[in-house]
Amino acid sequence: MTDTRLLVSVVDDDESVRESLPDLLKELGFTARAFSSAEEFLESDIVLRTRCLILDIAMPGMSGPELQRELKLRRIQTPIIFITAHQDEAVRRETIDQGAVECLLKPFTDTAVLNALNAALRTN
Repeated sequence: MTDTRLLVSVVDDDESVRESLPDLLKELGFTARAFSSAEEFLESDIVLRTRCLILDIAMPGMSGPELQRELKLRRIQTPIIFITAHQDEAVRRETIDQGAVECLLKPFTDTAVLNALNAALRTN
């Protein structure tokens, strides 16, 4: 049986991220699921079992920060690590101020992901 305490969900509209990041997470010992949109994640049965969410900031439809707000409205306190291809310190600061554990700039290192996950899982 899968240890759901270590389930990490990845939400990103970039197919290459949805393919490569779950592979990395599995190599690091986590269970991983990938979703192409915030809406797809919200409609899944994984939301309440996710122990950490790696979330793209800019996506078509619901953005990462909008999903962060929606989860707060639903009183779901899953730690969030944002990832983004756009270096915007104001957006990064806002996501952290709203409770995100980290905001990583793409491309990020395996070590950066692992450090952020360790921090996220310590807070959960």
